[in-house]
Amino acid sequence: MKQEQIFSEFFNLCDAVEAILEREWNSSEEWEKQQRLEREKKAIMGYEEETRFYKHKIENILSNMHSVENMAIPPWYTSPSEGIFAELYGMAGLSPWVYDETDEYKNSSSAKLIGERMYCLINGRSVLQPQRISENRRKQLKRAFLLTAPKERDEKGFHELYLNNGIRITIYSGDRTKKGQDVMVFRKYVLRELTFERLAELGTIPSDSVELFKVMVRIGFNVLFSGQVRAGKTAFMQVWQKNEDPSLEGLAISTDPETPWHIIMPYAPVMQILADGKELEVLYKSLLRGDNDYILLEEMRDAAAFKLAIDITSIGTSRSKATIHSGSPVDIPYKMASAVASEYGGNIKAMISQIYRNFHYVFQLYQVPYDRSIKKLKSISEYRYDESGDIVSVHTVCRYDEKSGKWQWKYDIGEDKREMGKLQPDEFKRMEDMLKLLEKRNPIMENNVIYPRYYVGGGGDEDNR
Repeated sequence: MKQEQIFSEFFNLCDAVEAILEREWNSSEEWEKQQRLEREKKAIMGYEEETRFYKHKIENILSNMHSVENMAIPPWYTSPSEGIFAELYGMAGLSPWVYDETDEYKNSSSAKLIGERMYCLINGRSVLQPQRISENRRKQLKRAFLLTAPKERDEKGFHELYLNNGIRITIYSGDRTKKGQDVMVFRKYVLRELTFERLAELGTIPSDSVELFKVMVRIGFNVLFSGQVRAGKTAFMQVWQKNEDPSLEGLAISTDPETPWHIIMPYAPVMQILADGKELEVLYKSLLRGDNDYILLEEMRDAAAFKLAIDITSIGTSRSKATIHSGSPVDIPYKMASAVASEYGGNIKAMISQIYRNFHYVFQLYQVPYDRSIKKLKSISEYRYDESGDIVSVHTVCRYDEKSGKWQWKYDIGEDKREMGKLQPDEFKRMEDMLKLLEKRNPIMENNVIYPRYYVGGGGDEDNR
């Protein structure tokens, strides 16, 4: 039985309230209509003042009606007025997820509408919810969302936009989807406890590595965080950055406002710039001329971002961090260099060597197949460039052994990292001591060095030695 039938009295009430509001609209002056349209748009976007305005208006209408209190309402709404607001001006059945009305929804970072069905990411799995959102309501939602982005046209089959509360919405419709199976994807930032200790409690990292990672942050290495979608890359970078010196000036660049650095590090001077490939090209020179102590690049995925990462670390910027989709740390330098060369030209080999010089460590993460809510540090790799022999190499410092369920370690530090360590000898000595202890407890017994075949220099023509 459809929800409209089960909760017919509630949905009839929604229609009655809408009719009253419609009569108000019809009797309004033109300037009042324009004012109302702006107010409705802001209510949809999540502005608090406009939301309160319509909720108060609905409550006043309901106060003149009988038998509202005992009315059966959909269980995902807390009251008739909340439900009516959601149905008329809000996010319909999505509202409880948007406003974190349960612990499950509070900790859920994404929701998805496929046709009338609603799915939420809960404990790492997409779970079908009882809410159903009709085709007509989805069309209304789409039109309302597009009011937030005037340049977007309704007939387009693809849209990406943001609500005032930071929620990112991706819409697929029209010819891009099967009839009646239009798709809306919603993503929100879930504020978590951003500490290495918490990652250890969750089993993402070994508990005896917590202090090592804090020391590495203080030394100031340039770090990449790699892995597939939902592997925990961004969360790991957030924890790493949270431990950064808050007096240093940072520049955060992303294609969407997924990470609120002003909330994570409220006292740190971190400038947040939203820019994609073309916009990065326009801003490129000014970004390079900046006096930032480090750069944060979220979701590097195009040539412009790769070029900026290579160039800004080439001028001596340390403490930089970036996330990237990649299945292997060995593949990253070639992926970045070939993309840049294809788009802007240049010598691929020279760019690869730059990446090996500029980025010090790669932290690779993954989702555990049997429980996608669990993220694991798969490996830590050190990039190394031997200028005298023109050789690049990838050194595995840590890796997770599935059979034993333990992390294995190798005390192996390149000369360039030792040079960095001379600036902070006490911290570097701690790093050395901790790596030695970790190796003693659970060593990597096999070869830990890879010489990528894509870089043929002074002998680096084998995958393993």
